Order: sequence, then structure tokens, then C-alpha cells
Amino acid sequence: MADKYFSEIESKMVKCVEATRAEFASIRTGRATPALLDRLHVEAYGQAVPLKQVAGVAAPDTRTLVITAWDKGVVPDIRKAIEKSDLGLTPNVDGTAIRLTIPPLNEERRKDLAKVVKKKAEDGKVAVRNVRHHAHDDIKIQLKKHDITEDDNKRMLKTLDDLTGRFVKEIDALVAAKEKEIMEV
Repeated sequence: MADKYFSEIESKMVKCVEATRAEFASIRTGRATPALLDRLHVEAYGQAVPLKQVAGVAAPDTRTLVITAWDKGVVPDIRKAIEKSDLGLTPNVDGTAIRLTIPPLNEERRKDLAKVVKKKAEDGKVAVRNVRHHAHDDIKIQLKKHDITEDDNKRMLKTLDDLTGRFVKEIDALVAAKEKEIMEV
């Protein structure tokens, strides 16, 4: 029973780490990557749709992203979505393609982005700790109901703490990698 119980908790914690990784992917580092546009939604066909559903994104070099719309009619909508976004990029429209040039980051902007990364990492750690907190409460309830023994309780709490520590370290590793990427000139 404990294995099934902890596999469920582990899967929730994995989702927290994946959400943090996705947040990091959307942070601009001075290097062109299609992941920068993953969170971008375009007002097309009367509703907000993810950019991936209306266009393809490619990175021909480290400083350029090319967005190729599948329907020429949505190009102005894509341009508008990019201009409204917090990316700080200026789209260059060329027929059905939109070019985005990623400017190099200055030192001040790099430090600001590092702070944003730390904030998003803390949010991820809080999410992992919330999963731990709910599981901890659940274990206490099982003990009160006499569904588990004192020894089971101690063992389960230790397993829970080990899991939490493992996923917090994983987020810390993501932070270190992203900060290194941001500070690279």
C-alpha cells in the first residue's frame, strides 16, 4: 500500500518540478529558443489559441526565431500577440513569416532575470512542500484511525521527507543551470 501511496505523491511532485521547468523555459536568456514562445496565445479564429496551433517556430541561429504562420490571415494576430507579451521583442513581418531578433542581454537585465528564476523556483519548492504537507496530514489521519502503526508512521514520514528533499534538490539544480545560462555572455 505504501508503494502505491508514495508513487502518487511522487507523481504530484514530478508535476511541480515539470511546471517549474516550463516556467524557466519561457524566461528569455539572450539565446533564441522556440520554448520562449510556448506560453504565447494568439487571438485567432475568435478565440485565444496557443501559437503552436497556428504557426511553426524555428531557430535558424542563436539570435533569431522565425515564426511561419500556416494561414496568412493570422499573421497580424501573431504580431499583435508578440507585441502585447512581456517578451520585449519586436516582430518583423515578412509575408507569412515573422522574424524575431533576440537582443543580447545587458548585465542589469541578467541580474533581474536571475531574480525572476529564483522567485519561480521558490514557487516550485512551495508547490512541492504543499504536496508534502497534504501527505503529512493524511499520514497523521491514518495513524489516528489506527490504519497504520507508529513504526509505519515514522517510516512513511521519513520516506516523505526524503522525497521532498529529492525534488527540492532537483529544482535547485534547475535554478543553477538556468542562472548559468542567463549569465553566459
